[in-house]
Amino acid sequence: MAWLVEMSRETPRMVVGFDFTFSYPAWFLRELGIESAPEFWELVAAGRGEEWLHRDCADVRFWGVPGSKRHGKKPAEFSGEHAHRMLRRAETVLKVRAEMTDPLQIARIAGIAPKSVFQIGGAGAVGTASLRGMPGLLVLRAAGFRIWPYDEPSLNEPLVVEIYTRLMTGAVTKSSEVARTAYLAKKRKESAMYAGLSRLVMAKARASEDAFDALVTAMVMTEHRGEFAGLRKTEDEVFRMEGQTWVPGLV
Repeated sequence: MAWLVEMSRETPRMVVGFDFTFSYPAWFLRELGIESAPEFWELVAAGRGEEWLHRDCADVRFWGVPGSKRHGKKPAEFSGEHAHRMLRRAETVLKVRAEMTDPLQIARIAGIAPKSVFQIGGAGAVGTASLRGMPGLLVLRAAGFRIWPYDEPSLNEPLVVEIYTRLMTGAVTKSSEVARTAYLAKKRKESAMYAGLSRLVMAKARASEDAFDALVTAMVMTEHRGEFAGLRKTEDEVFRMEGQTWVPGLV
């Protein structure tokens, strides 16, 4: 976060995309007596987040911790007809294709389901990164960053958005270096932006799944950079509590 703050002094109009969830379902915040995501970040930063992550936490709704009673499958509260409770509206919109307004976006997310922020262990779990990342949003906000959709974006202030890297990359086997290499080679042939990247950057993206996610996401954000100026602070009660995922092409 300190590195980003320093960078923002030289490049105040930058946009930062974080691949973690900025909040929890509205019903959970209401249960805690909280009315907005930034208020929830304060609670998490004060130590509640680490309590939920601890292997001895009594709240079994946070599941997936190896070696604890919360290891294994999701709890009954989030199973069957109650499965929707473990997702925010943002994940539901991505998961239920009928709610998408752009057919091209529907094709891109087909078969790629977002995880619940209550899952804090296991493949694809986003909960731990989210609870550890939320206090950092407070640091950035205090340094002048606008956090969308809770703050009104400004052309002269750095902006932070929640992103979902799988939505950016599409259905590629990211864990395979062979698949990453083939994906990037295809992009290099099709896109002038990719063709202009250095060999070193491409080599890093081929070698690491995290670097691959970062590069592809940055390229998508660059391609759609004009859309960030159109983002607005939400007036919706649910989005104010749960946040939104930035989806290219849907602004």
